[in-house]
Amino acid sequence: MAGGSTDAATKEMEALHVGQTKETDEILKKASDSNGGAPEAQSPPPPADDDDAQVDGPSEGGAGASAAAKKKKKKSKAKKKKDPLQQTDPPSIPVDELFPSGDFPEGEIQEYKDDNLWRTTSEEKREQERLQKPMYNSVRRAAEVHRQVRKYMRSIIKPGMLMMELCETLENMVRKLIKENGLQAGIAFPTGCSLNWVAAHWTPNSGDKTVLQYDDVMKLDFGTHIDGHIVDCAFTVAFNPMFDPLLQATRDATNTGIKVILHTSFTRYILTQNGLIYYQMNASHKQLCS
Repeated sequence: MAGGSTDAATKEMEALHVGQTKETDEILKKASDSNGGAPEAQSPPPPADDDDAQVDGPSEGGAGASAAAKKKKKKSKAKKKKDPLQQTDPPSIPVDELFPSGDFPEGEIQEYKDDNLWRTTSEEKREQERLQKPMYNSVRRAAEVHRQVRKYMRSIIKPGMLMMELCETLENMVRKLIKENGLQAGIAFPTGCSLNWVAAHWTPNSGDKTVLQYDDVMKLDFGTHIDGHIVDCAFTVAFNPMFDPLLQATRDATNTGIKVILHTSFTRYILTQNGLIYYQMNASHKQLCS
């Protein structure tokens, strides 16, 4: 009897163990199904950097997309550069505002040649040129003012204008474009507008009623300056075509004179007595040989 009761107890314990094992397997299976068929410990971690890498993604109800769009707008605004300032017609903007860098146009440069070529090749002369650059830039600023005023005046001068009105228009424009400032910047000298047989240096006084005529030949001469460095330029105005050959002759003579001065060697002759200079003359070698 004792052996039979022992077998029965053993069988009962085995059945209880099998039941617990099945129950454990069912719990694990349910947990596995809830995690997509794989144990929780083996599921891959979520990509934590996706939100940072894809700014344009629709995270947080589209807030990311709007933030990205704002950033793009800011970048596009930053990339846009202001268009360079353009001169008005008639000119009214000071020249230094048109060239904010402070570097003004060089204009036409005539190179030294022949006997004067050493001015270009000499290291000493090149260094002297470098030291003069600030002064050259001041002159170029005055020259740019002169160029713009000259161009405008050529376009408006016509028969019937009062000479006083002509000069006031020109000088007021110079004052504006050069930013007149006492001895530092302004008009170099009174405007000359000599007519016909008057060669140069005539300017109307206040109240003068002289009127420019169709058959007049006018020599218009005005100057600008920066820090006392003067730019002086004159040009001739004539309306009647009969004076065209005369105007062409003066242009040719001017250009020829510039070439002769630049490409000719000069010698200085000084007459002294008791240490005082009484007379000095600059003469070209061509003049001395002729």
